[in-house]
This record gives sequence, structure tokens and C-alpha cells, in this order.
Amino acid sequence: MRQYRVKTIDSLARGLEVLRVLQEVRAASLHDLHLATGIPKATLTRILVTAHQHGLVWQRMVDGAFLPSHTLRSRRETDDGEWLVEIASPVLGELSRRLQWPSVVSVPRLDHMETLETNSSRTYFDALPQRPHGFRVNMLGSASGRAYLAFCPDQELEAVLARLRLRKDPAYRLARDDAAVRRMIEATRQRGYGVRAPDFGGDHDRPRSEVDDGRESIAMPVRVDGRVVGCINLTWRRQALSLPTAVQRHLEDLRTAVRTVEQRAREAGLGHG
Repeated sequence: MRQYRVKTIDSLARGLEVLRVLQEVRAASLHDLHLATGIPKATLTRILVTAHQHGLVWQRMVDGAFLPSHTLRSRRETDDGEWLVEIASPVLGELSRRLQWPSVVSVPRLDHMETLETNSSRTYFDALPQRPHGFRVNMLGSASGRAYLAFCPDQELEAVLARLRLRKDPAYRLARDDAAVRRMIEATRQRGYGVRAPDFGGDHDRPRSEVDDGRESIAMPVRVDGRVVGCINLTWRRQALSLPTAVQRHLEDLRTAVRTVEQRAREAGLGHG
């Protein structure tokens, strides 16, 4: 670049430094950014709000971390799960304003579902227990895991089930009962959404008789180009709502949210590349 005799813009330089740090660390709290850049938190907040308004930064609800938008990274550098959460997060925010019950975005891993985002902190009626980003959820017992298994491509389903059958932990016992698994999958497909297994109480390894979070959930798959890239659930306390009542009142809201995420994911190019 030619040498220009002009003054540099200090505020722009600080903003670019924040974006550089975010690209390097992928996710950071306000305090993390303060330590990394030395920029006062009040100034950092103004920078982050401005960057968000221009689509360069977004904030995850589950832990308040700031992340660079996928628009700042090449497609090769962006995990589908990260991209899905960025797309789904504002939709979950709107869903929490309408329903006031929490929802969770989870994605399939080799033998479990992993939670990546929740609007729990913004719901009025109920809040989920504090769990870290990346919490493991039982694939065979949870509503989200069952929704994933029922609606993923058949070849993927068979590969997952074969993997789960090899696990000897009690949490995977159902995988070795092929007839029961097929009944669960068929019922979920006919219903159009996943529900919890009767003995699932929220713990990955132990049944409801040992650990019970007092909740019920329904979940629907987020499908893009024939793949299930994740699931979105709605969860509530059993004492407050029965499963049929929750379905009657809120299933359409959940379905609308999922369809919105699917449309935005397709428009953003999720699933390609």
C-alpha cells in the first residue's frame, strides 16, 4: 500500500483488534476480551454492539459468549453446529418471548446429542439448571435424540444404531432391542416430533427412578438438504403442564420456529461445501 500522510482512526483500530481476537479464540466473554485487548469494558461493549448491528458479531444465549459471525470466516473454518446456533439463536429469543418456556438447540455427535444453545435465561416461567455449553444428552432417551434418530437418513440411522449397540453402558440398553427401537422410530415419525422415553429423567446415564429433573419435552428436527443438522426442543415442568396440553398449546409455535431456522439455514448455505 502507498504511504499516505493521514492520521489513523484509533476507534476503528480498536474495533478491528476485537474482531481479530474473536477470530482467533472463536468465543470470548466480555472479560476475556478485556484481558486480551486491554480495552475498557465500556468501550468493548460499544464496539460489540456496533459490530453486531453490522452482522459481524453475535452473542450466544447459553453462556453470553461473543462469537464472530460466519460471514467473517471461510466455509471450511465453520462447523455446521456453530453456524446453526448463530442462525437459530435469534429465533429462540423470539420463541421465548411468545411461550416463556425454555428451548434447547442440540446437534448429533457420534453417540449422544450435544447442547449448543438455550434461551433459558430469557424465559419467564422456568429456567433450566446451569449446564455448560456442550452438555451431553442421551440420544435414545431424550426428545431431541429421538427426533434426530427418527428423521435422519436411513443409512445414517443404521450407522448410529450400530455404534450405539457396541456400547455396554446401561444408557444404551435400548439400542440392543431392535424391535423396541423400530417401534420408537416409527411412532416418532408418525407423530412428527420426539418425546422423552418414559424412564428418561434428564440424566445421560441414569434412569428417571434415580435422577428426575421433573421435566417433559418435545423436539423437532432441523432438516437441510435431507440431513438433520440439529434439533430444537421445548421443555417444561411436568407439574405445570401435561404432555397433551403442551402439545396442543405450543407445538405449532415450535414447528414455526424450526421452519424459520430451516429456511434461514438454506438461505445462508448451511449444509453446502
